[in-house]
Amino acid sequence: MRFLLFLTLLGGLAFSSFQPANAQQHDQQQITALMTAQTTAWNKGDIDGFMQTYWHSDSLLFIGKNGVTYGWQATLERYKKTYPDVTAMGKLDFKLLEFKPLAADVYLLIGQWHLQRTIGDLQGHFSLVLKKIKGQWKIIADHSS
Repeated sequence: MRFLLFLTLLGGLAFSSFQPANAQQHDQQQITALMTAQTTAWNKGDIDGFMQTYWHSDSLLFIGKNGVTYGWQATLERYKKTYPDVTAMGKLDFKLLEFKPLAADVYLLIGQWHLQRTIGDLQGHFSLVLKKIKGQWKIIADHSS
């Protein structure tokens, strides 16, 4: 499995040299806007809005400290259980560290997240796989820890 992931990443790096720089820049701007929309929704206490950036599919994959969650609805329920109110949610901030094109319509995004909360801050890192679906970027896999 690790070898397959390595080949996928290696292929993505090779592909990135063939994609025009302006196309990559446009994709990265759209993905950054998606992450800004996530932050805005979260900071309003709107988990449903936050989830609009995810692929609405049973094939969505979320990996957190407690294991794997499959599907959009299950991921929504997990967020609502883990963050039941605005005090638990706090204020979210992302630092986007690396954009790696894996194909013309797929990106790997690496970053840091931070929740400023009155009950104690939380922080960690994430890796997201985003895919352009029907002209819109959507998160299809999220590993946050």
